Amino acid sequence: MPSGIQYLVGTASWTDPTLVNSDTFYPSSLKTAEDRLRFYASQFNVVEVDASYYTLLSERNARLWAERTPPEFVFDIKAFAMLTQHPAEVARLPLNLREMLTEKQRAEARVRYPSKQMLDTAFSMFHGSLAPLREAGKLGMLLFQFPPYFTRKASNFEYIASLPSRLPGDSIAVEFRHRSWLAEERQKRETIDFLRANGLYYVCVDAPEVSTAIPSFLEVSGPEAYIRFHGRNRENWNARNISAAERYKYLYSERELAEWADKIRKIGGISRAHVIFNNCYRNFGIMNATTMRAMLARPD
Repeated sequence: MPSGIQYLVGTASWTDPTLVNSDTFYPSSLKTAEDRLRFYASQFNVVEVDASYYTLLSERNARLWAERTPPEFVFDIKAFAMLTQHPAEVARLPLNLREMLTEKQRAEARVRYPSKQMLDTAFSMFHGSLAPLREAGKLGMLLFQFPPYFTRKASNFEYIASLPSRLPGDSIAVEFRHRSWLAEERQKRETIDFLRANGLYYVCVDAPEVSTAIPSFLEVSGPEAYIRFHGRNRENWNARNISAAERYKYLYSERELAEWADKIRKIGGISRAHVIFNNCYRNFGIMNATTMRAMLARPD
């Protein structure tokens, strides 16, 4: 195992309904979110928070999470939808943001084009809400997963470049979902170099080999690596009207995990690697994360 590299291996969410309802990970005696987080944190050293995408967190929640987990536990936080140019649900917006909506926007289910004032306020609130995790040394990466329609163009380069000043002091990881960023070797190189120049981290993905998915390859743009495993469910990847659990329903084989583990162990020049399983269907992600953790811990 490369000396000095810390492997953070876990899943995207500890509260996925299909996991909680499956009785395959949490003991049946655990009934509360607090109990489940404490149990999860006794098994893994990182979790990627998904709830922060749907609504702005409160400082109180972040403080409770910090109190309920071991000192070395890390929270990777998925950025709020509005910050990644996704539509944000009006009903879940805090009052001060709802008051900034136009009359037309209030009548809609989602706000798609927030004003500059609203966006700036949302960034400020998002950053402020994470203070307890930051102070406890438990804040990992902020995951900016951009939508499939976020293409490679000048305005989007500018938007990405603005993130460090909007979220000072935080580590920001960027996941693309439009192939224009990485379609050819030249574009791939320019994109990685751009992230590196702006102090941002490239998110590597494992996904089905379909035309609409980002290609899977391992690359780093800073002193940490971030790898997300989405599963390889080709049939459901582009399916409509299905749940996220069904889309990512895929259990990796040991051979598939071993191929990635070998590549991850060979990364040079990094201090730690975030290895997150987003195949959150029942206990699939839990099982694969457990196997991956064991593989990464093996001596050379």
